[in-house]
Amino acid sequence: MSRRLILSAAPAILTGAPRTWSEVEKLLASGNVKGKLAKADLPTPALIVDLDMLESNLTKMASYLKAQGRAFRPHAKSHKCAEIAHRCLKAGAVGACAAKIGEAEVLSDKGVGGLLLTTAMVGKHRIERAVRLASKRPDTIFSVDNVQNASDLNDAARVAGKKLRVAVDLNVSNRTGITPGEPAVGLVEQMTKLSNLQFAGIQSYAGFAAHIHGFEARKKGSEEAMGRAVETRRMLEKKGIACNWLSGGSTGTYNIDSHIDGVTEIQPGSFLFMDIEYNRIGGKDTGEVYKDFQNSLKVLATVYSKPTDEFVIIDAGLKAFATDKPFAPEARDLPGVKYGYAGDEHGKLDLRSATKAVNLGDRVELVVPHCDPNVNLYDKMIAVRGEQVEAIWTIDARGKLQ
Repeated sequence: MSRRLILSAAPAILTGAPRTWSEVEKLLASGNVKGKLAKADLPTPALIVDLDMLESNLTKMASYLKAQGRAFRPHAKSHKCAEIAHRCLKAGAVGACAAKIGEAEVLSDKGVGGLLLTTAMVGKHRIERAVRLASKRPDTIFSVDNVQNASDLNDAARVAGKKLRVAVDLNVSNRTGITPGEPAVGLVEQMTKLSNLQFAGIQSYAGFAAHIHGFEARKKGSEEAMGRAVETRRMLEKKGIACNWLSGGSTGTYNIDSHIDGVTEIQPGSFLFMDIEYNRIGGKDTGEVYKDFQNSLKVLATVYSKPTDEFVIIDAGLKAFATDKPFAPEARDLPGVKYGYAGDEHGKLDLRSATKAVNLGDRVELVVPHCDPNVNLYDKMIAVRGEQVEAIWTIDARGKLQ
């Protein structure tokens, strides 16, 4: 074959020629994108994840917890993606947490085991689904904070001829769970009398502590909350009830809870992606900004209107970002530029303090305010390395809220 024919058959990205939309559309549909698409080819708004940053975040968390002798069960409610769950398992995770049975079912179907349901399975249909999931994945752990729920789970498991692994969920965050101490011990004593339930240990998530501003204040809050869980574990063991597993912790407290004697497992989630909310909590050695992990998750947008020299409009508005936080997305590569919501489809970039020009057609990457609900807005996330697209990952558990 002649050199001319070889070049004419090569991918456009290698020859420098821009892709047509027809070519981009076919590649995106096929998923066969590695080495064939650039970020500049992507339709926007797009949810992108920087692979170098994601991999660095995962390696750092897994290595740190391994060094502390703690198990690692990342929370999948952040990413909702089986590909990422498998990457976590490969890095040493013992499984994955799921907030809802729908998330756990999807992950199970995609080959992910070691599942921990961090909320209770209350109601006939949820209990039926829990028993079905346990039949497929016997190592699944279900959280319980009520004796009636424990009894209902036991009855369903007995009818199905199964045994369910259950953990007592402690209320250390003024949300779900039973009061630590005597109430929790009493519940566990009741559960151990139910023949089709196997007591696995303690689930204790102090969610409030994850976002306490300032490391020392966060340390104090988390140690107090998790201390109640550790004391509950000791009370159970004094009663002769084996309790070898105590799971909790978060991205904000991973380097606090992993040093608490009695906590055996950490379940962080946001560390993979990070967001503005976490950036604002302050680090152990980095002052006002939390820099332990990198902002790998961003929304890629396009400038598609420039009404004046003072602002431009991009194609990423309320539908592109979770808006549950009081702060806006940030365009980190555009110093001085402020983002503002300008409707469902539009975002507005204020250029009055910009240090560089922003023009029609420019691409802008924005760090999201809150990663978990932001992921849930998209069907896919685009994995990029540098300026090249490496993979398209389905957000498998998107919308699995039941």
